[in-house]
Amino acid sequence: MHIAWLGKKSPFCGNVTYGREITNALLDRGYQVSFLHFAQEEEEQNWPDCQEVILPFLYKSQVYTIPSPKSSKVLSQSLRELKPDLVHASLTLSPLDFLLPEICEELNIPLICTFHPAFDNKLRNLQSSTQFLTYQLYAPFLANYDKVIVFSFMQRDLLVRLGVPKERLAVIPNGVDTQKYSPGPSSLELKKQLNSEQIYLYMGRIAPEKNLETLLKAWKISQMGFSNRLLIMGNGILTSSLQPNYGEEDGIFWLGFIGDENRRIEILRGSDVFILPSLVEGLSLSLLEAMSCGLATLATDAGADGEVIKEAGIVLNTQKVFSQLKTLLPVLRDNPDLITPLKHKSRQRVLERYTLGDNISQLEELYSKVLKKHYGSSKLKAPTIN
Repeated sequence: MHIAWLGKKSPFCGNVTYGREITNALLDRGYQVSFLHFAQEEEEQNWPDCQEVILPFLYKSQVYTIPSPKSSKVLSQSLRELKPDLVHASLTLSPLDFLLPEICEELNIPLICTFHPAFDNKLRNLQSSTQFLTYQLYAPFLANYDKVIVFSFMQRDLLVRLGVPKERLAVIPNGVDTQKYSPGPSSLELKKQLNSEQIYLYMGRIAPEKNLETLLKAWKISQMGFSNRLLIMGNGILTSSLQPNYGEEDGIFWLGFIGDENRRIEILRGSDVFILPSLVEGLSLSLLEAMSCGLATLATDAGADGEVIKEAGIVLNTQKVFSQLKTLLPVLRDNPDLITPLKHKSRQRVLERYTLGDNISQLEELYSKVLKKHYGSSKLKAPTIN
């Protein structure tokens, strides 16, 4: 079975990780995959070895993409030549997303998408209201896809309220490779390098909706001491404004973007606590990777993250992140025994509900249903599912 995957390879973000992990897993299960994406300046390691098609663009960021005027023509012609059995678009928040259903209908190719935008189901702040506008904009067009994959039932219900037919939506949570992302022996080595007793970690974009400055302020005011470190892994538009005010004198170390996946895993394994203070989220792959590596987790209840760590970590209220962190950080610092059971619960939660293997199996089942429905009403013969 031949799948045309439309996604992105840079700049690094959750969508990039999602595309890399899913397409690698599909290739491992014997599928043929063609990767169509907007040209990248840098390429992350461990990327799938498959046929690629470069789509021209004018601008792209971690959040959205502006394709060039001829990108739709390039995409249409490429799909005509590739003749895939199915198109799976990991939506890049670009105008091309709205044209895809028309292109695939003309070529008689079934079309599935994964809808990534973060959300806060309770609409408690400006960032969540802005994200809600994205959902309102996309809802009428999502109804034209054969199936729309979302990560949680909350996300599904939000789209249903906005008019997307429920039968068009499929809930398939993100999954993580639990063999690759697993507890390991690098903890003492990292702590020795940093002269630290406890290591706390944030991994993700340095952007307003991630609410990172609230964590930095809480860490600084908590006076976590000389033997505790907060590592910031990632980059983004707020890096240059935040980094000068929160540095090594406060026990805060800025690692920047780390493209080497093995190095990221080493840092995860060497850390004790993962903190995600976001105002809006979808279902954070960084959170799942940290949990799979056995880190204790503190995350807000934005998006589906609160659902993920409920009874397996510490859930923060998006409106009270600063006050809660200001209280919790010293407690964890002074009571390291509290961290150990949280580490075990994190790992177990991922093994029970969020493995990549389960994710791919659900995806295969969805592919099968969409193909049977599409080709069952067509003169074309349905392709064989591997």
